[in-house]
Amino acid sequence: METPVTLDDGEEVAERLGVRLTSPDRVVFPEQGITKAQLVAYYEDVASVMLPHIENRPLSLVRCPQGPTRHCFFQRHDTGGFPPQMLSRTIAEKDGDKQDYFYITELAGLIAGTQMNALEWHIWGSRFPDIEKPDRLVFDIDPDEGLDFFAITSAATDIRDRLEALDLKSYPLVSGGKGIHVVVPLKPDREWPDAKAFCRAFVQNMAEDEPDRFTANLSKAQRKGRLFLDYLRNERGSTAICPWSLRSRQGAPVAVPVSWDEVPKLKQANGFSLKAAAARAKDKDVWADYFKQRQVLTAKLLKAVGAEET
Repeated sequence: METPVTLDDGEEVAERLGVRLTSPDRVVFPEQGITKAQLVAYYEDVASVMLPHIENRPLSLVRCPQGPTRHCFFQRHDTGGFPPQMLSRTIAEKDGDKQDYFYITELAGLIAGTQMNALEWHIWGSRFPDIEKPDRLVFDIDPDEGLDFFAITSAATDIRDRLEALDLKSYPLVSGGKGIHVVVPLKPDREWPDAKAFCRAFVQNMAEDEPDRFTANLSKAQRKGRLFLDYLRNERGSTAICPWSLRSRQGAPVAVPVSWDEVPKLKQANGFSLKAAAARAKDKDVWADYFKQRQVLTAKLLKAVGAEET
């Protein structure tokens, strides 16, 4: 019989990993009664499935020192003051400026970030040492207000089908927010400009084929009654929520991998609690072959969607 998920050993976990956990009993999500120590316990429960997605990637953290209902902010640069388990590495930015970016390699890093009130973990689509070549693409389905969730699930399956027609296998992630991410694992072969060109052309084709359903335009005015197919996460420096990350939103939802069979039955993108996500993490069949994929963005694929090679 499986041990039930209790989220009750966070202090012991932090101590074992050498992370000093202050105020472990501080309630982070009052409505759910979730404490900082319970967040630590959650990340230990999902570490075996989360770390393969997050390790060695530049990160952006959403930090909420006063809890998720107060002021939260993105932090991507290491400005000091973090526990040593939160690692950093220098990256040259577009303007030539060099900044130290966070990354982690083990559970202790997740605990260290939690100690510093990081409630969300957002990842680059590439890893050290070669951050110029993405190993994942993300299509983020962002709905206009008032659209039924069925509009999102049907869009996700349409994206899947179009990718399958190009011999690209994809995987659905409920974001813990409003939408679904369709994730495409890649062999890190092409650089960022080609990845962005492919994704932009792919969603523009969908928007041109069904302009009443989709837009590839970021403008809110263009989104009325439609779904914005966000391809902009597929460029150097952009991030997307990491699978298994908590979200700093009401209800403490989690971004969770799901199967394509589940997608048509979904009613919301924020339906997984910490306990439900920790239980789901024990399911070895979810995204079981994700890291076995060695898909490549070929010149033929770029041409098929009308994207120009850079």
